[in-house]
Amino acid sequence: MKTVFRGGRVLDPASGTDAVCDVLVDGDHIAKVGAGLTGDRVIDCTGKWVVPGLIDMHVHLREPGYEYKEDVASGALAAVRGGFATILAMPNTKPVIDSAAVVALVQAKAKAAGLARVLVAGAITVGQKGVELTPMVELAEAGCVGFTDDGRPVPTAALMRRALEYAQSVNLPVISHAEDLSLSHGGHMHEGEHSCRLGLGGIPAAAEEICIARDLMLAALTGGRLHIAHLSTRGGREMLREAKKRGLKVSCEVSPHHFSLTHERVGDYDTQAKMNPPLRTQVDIDALIEGMRDGTVDCIATDHAPHASLDKDAPFAEAPFGIVGLETAVPLTLKLGLPPLRAIALLTTGPARVLGLPYGTLA
Repeated sequence: MKTVFRGGRVLDPASGTDAVCDVLVDGDHIAKVGAGLTGDRVIDCTGKWVVPGLIDMHVHLREPGYEYKEDVASGALAAVRGGFATILAMPNTKPVIDSAAVVALVQAKAKAAGLARVLVAGAITVGQKGVELTPMVELAEAGCVGFTDDGRPVPTAALMRRALEYAQSVNLPVISHAEDLSLSHGGHMHEGEHSCRLGLGGIPAAAEEICIARDLMLAALTGGRLHIAHLSTRGGREMLREAKKRGLKVSCEVSPHHFSLTHERVGDYDTQAKMNPPLRTQVDIDALIEGMRDGTVDCIATDHAPHASLDKDAPFAEAPFGIVGLETAVPLTLKLGLPPLRAIALLTTGPARVLGLPYGTLA
């Protein structure tokens, strides 16, 4: 069957298209973009945007091991409802995605769901314990498109150096969860006046920035592909801007909650606003938005990290970090007032370029 999406504003950053026209879908592929197209079925898109399937390169699907929070099928459903055709599953599951067998399990669950395309990130270290590297070549051959210990940082510079070097052999990026645990230990929100008022341990911006600085130096040393996950501070943005000027193979993402909410949202111990990195200040938000405008920030990624209510309904200090994001990312992005092609690029060609994927385009 041929379906025509007629009369919408077609936004395709890959080709630079921004025009009112039609999109013809023939069976399971996009056949043509143009004017006056005909088909067996017509969907009127007047007044709407027609864009490529979005890509979210940072999603916690919780399966295997934590299916009471989320599973591959429910996460894939949330993805397509939010406009995401492709998502990248993080490896901090139980067991950790550190072997070809666990990769195959997630892939099989995704195929059975038949919704979003679910890609898999392999762990950097075995069990995410920060001791020894995973078999990166084996994981790449199994289908992994990147490596990360997201949820925990790689603890030493020597180990991160080896990760960047080995990942080069399969030409895949290393995705850094930038956090100095010696500074963040015991912290539950951004370190500032509100954490002091609430009597909660704080996580200073320096905890993130010190680790970013370390990893950028290692990227320069090794020539490896480094991606900084969930960037949340002005200082981090400034370092990445300079690193890109120097020609390093670096990229970064920003999550919707970090460009939409400040640490004041914690209010009186609202655990829904507890996440890692924590919500920060308006100064940081302004810097992140500027980075999205000027190209310092490569993509928007949700860091979708659901929890069951029994986990979040706890004293603030005991509640886990995490917030959902797949179904709210698009409206929050549109609120930024970015040029439409730039906004869509952050959700399509940006993450596709970071991961080396052929998706995120109407071609």
